[in-house]
Amino acid sequence: MRFEKWQALGNDYIIVEKRQLPFELTPERVRLLCSPHTGVGSDGVLLLSDASDPGFVASLRIFNPDGSEAELSGNGAREAILYLRRNGWTDEDQFSIQTAAGEIRPRITGERTCTVDMGHASVRSKDFPSGAEDGSGKVESAGREFEFQFVSIGNPQCAIEMGDELEELDLSLYGPGIEHNDLFPNRTNVSFWRRDNDNEITARIFERGVGETMSSGTGASGAAVAAALRGAGPRVTVHLDGGDLEVEVGEDLQVNLTGWAVPVYAGTLSDELLEDLREAQ
Repeated sequence: MRFEKWQALGNDYIIVEKRQLPFELTPERVRLLCSPHTGVGSDGVLLLSDASDPGFVASLRIFNPDGSEAELSGNGAREAILYLRRNGWTDEDQFSIQTAAGEIRPRITGERTCTVDMGHASVRSKDFPSGAEDGSGKVESAGREFEFQFVSIGNPQCAIEMGDELEELDLSLYGPGIEHNDLFPNRTNVSFWRRDNDNEITARIFERGVGETMSSGTGASGAAVAAALRGAGPRVTVHLDGGDLEVEVGEDLQVNLTGWAVPVYAGTLSDELLEDLREAQ
């Protein structure tokens, strides 16, 4: 079974083509693959297959390391996009990919970079059914109350504006209680962010099914939308632990995400690990 490992701002994924898989991906098999000590080790798995519609280059499924399936990942999407181009799935600079969140439309801008049309963000969603019209709310975790801006950008984002406390904030203390709060029936990603100026913000991400990560494309997008709703400029540089992403937010909350992704290595799984994966349910 051949695979490649890619990373974008430290957010790493195993990329597998369905035609290479000798079995179906189940939650337990995903957990085994992502295990840092007994598997390949990664923040998730990207599964690429032929699209059901000829208007799409490929279909992309995204799995978190806990085995759950994500609707979308901004970093994962860029890794998949550049993988598709490098591995001969398309020669075009612009094309479409199917995801659980719907169509995404990338534009390749360089050997390591691309811009992804993430679609329209929304402040209302079934993932925050009790939410106000403007998506604002309050949530309690570890004995502390936070005001947040809900943003749906392919997946649910809870964006919490912080001040100078951001760098010292213990995400492992507050993140789980927010992710699993009853306000969010499908759980939520959490972006803690600070406004640096009209065109720059700094964010730290607690990702659903993962925990704190070095970066997140959808997390950065959610934070940028929250900043735009509070008067930031339409083009925002989001500083993350793993590097910077550029997010453009239109007046209609149309979001374009620009950043890089690179391969780390390619390999094949050992017979021993394949046997463990076959035995897993």
